[in-house]
Parts: sequence; C-alpha cells; structure tokens
Amino acid sequence: MAQALVLVGGGKMGGALLAGWLARGVVAAGQITVVEPDAKAAKAIRRRHRVAVAAGPDALRRRPATVVFAVKPQVMDAVAPAYGRFASPATVFLSIAAGKTIGYFQARLGPKAAIVRAMPNTPAAVGRGITVAVANRRVGKAQRQRCDRLLAAVGEVAWITDEALMDAVTAVSGSGPAYVFLLAECLAEAGREAGLPGGLSARLAAVTVAGAGELLHRSGDAPATLRKNVTSPGGTTAAALARLMAANGLQRLLTRAIAAAARRSKELAG
Repeated sequence: MAQALVLVGGGKMGGALLAGWLARGVVAAGQITVVEPDAKAAKAIRRRHRVAVAAGPDALRRRPATVVFAVKPQVMDAVAPAYGRFASPATVFLSIAAGKTIGYFQARLGPKAAIVRAMPNTPAAVGRGITVAVANRRVGKAQRQRCDRLLAAVGEVAWITDEALMDAVTAVSGSGPAYVFLLAECLAEAGREAGLPGGLSARLAAVTVAGAGELLHRSGDAPATLRKNVTSPGGTTAAALARLMAANGLQRLLTRAIAAAARRSKELAG
C-alpha cells in the first residue's frame, strides 16, 4: 500500500492499528504520518514505530490517500472538520469512533467525502479483534479494499450495507469483550464462594475463559457443539448448565443486556 496514510490519534486503538500495519507490512513506515498533539505521546510513537508525527493537521503538506480517525468520539467535533480540505475522490476517510455515523462525518467533511465507518473491538490489541465496516456510496472499490486491508491487520473484518445494524454490532462485538471479562470475574468470585483461595480461583477463571476462547477459535466447531462435548449426562457440567440455561438464565439476561447496549448506541449516535 504505497499511498500516504494519516492516522489521527495514536492512543490504544490507533496504536494497535499502527503496530498491526507495520508488523504485517500493510503500510510502510515512510508512508504514515500520525497526528498526535500530546508531545509525550508523540515522542513515544516516533521512537517506537519510526514514523512521522505531526502536532496537528496544519502540518500536513500533501493530500493523503487515507485518513484514519482514531480519536475518542467526544473530541471528534473539534478534530474532524479540519480534514475537510482533503475531501475528494482521491481520499477515503476511515473512522473507528463509536457512535459517529456516516452522516455525522458528511456534515463535517463535506458531501464529497468518501467515508467508511468501522467498529473494531479491543482484542485488536493482540491481533485477534473483529471489525464491522460500512461505506458510503462515494467509496470506490479500491478504497474499500484498502480499508479492508488496514482493518484486517488486527483481526477479522465483516462488511455490511445497512448502517442501522451498527448499533447491534456495537452491542455484541464492540462491547462484547467486557462481557467476557465480567464472566471471568464472576467465575472467579463463584470459585471463592465455593472455597477456593482467591488467587487460585482467579487464575483458574482467567485461564479457563482464555483457553475456551482459543479452543472455539481453532476448532471450527459451533459453540453449541463444544458445549455438548464437555457436558456428560447427569454430570457436574450438566448440573451447572441446568441453572444457566433455565428460562430466566444466561440467554435471557444477555439478550436484555445487548438490547440495552444497542439502545444506548442509538442515543449516542442521535
């Protein structure tokens, strides 16, 4: 990918993307400029990744082929409009800001802007994320492919055509890692309640959750198949699942939780 790329924001998610691009050779370091106003963070990015770092958009002297917005949604109002001067068929804008719609960016970048809205999740930091993306009609085939390669550097990528689905995507995969971490917390606490020492229970819970996730990833089997494989009739697992799979059990609770997250996503986007 020889065209110039501007990464706006070098925080956790932006940093994960940058590390993925460089490690996998998706973009050469010499083609990347990171816009990071914090001097300390800018120095760390320059030292670690050997890329150009600018304090703000005014320092950008040439039109980039790609602008990636990786700043927090709450500061986007102050950030995005300055990049409207790059809006043209030659530049695609890729946003990973939660809740910021294509319409939001069109209002700030102009009607000619080619925009991809994406929702990654935090496992991107270890190259195991999943990102869902949607493009406006000004995004060309080559630009979509470019964005796909950029996002695939930190995990899997899925594309949708209906932007309204992004609220449910946010609720399931965007927020989903927090649910898994909560599962590990609850499993550890349940172990302590059953008499295990705190440290051992926390270790058992964390490694079990991580290992089960890796098994799901590698096996290719459906979650239901893997669940049945570990469940002997009348055994200990079956006794626990009878509670978790009851009518008012985990599925009902999680369905309500996802609905609440999706509603909140709509509110934030509105």
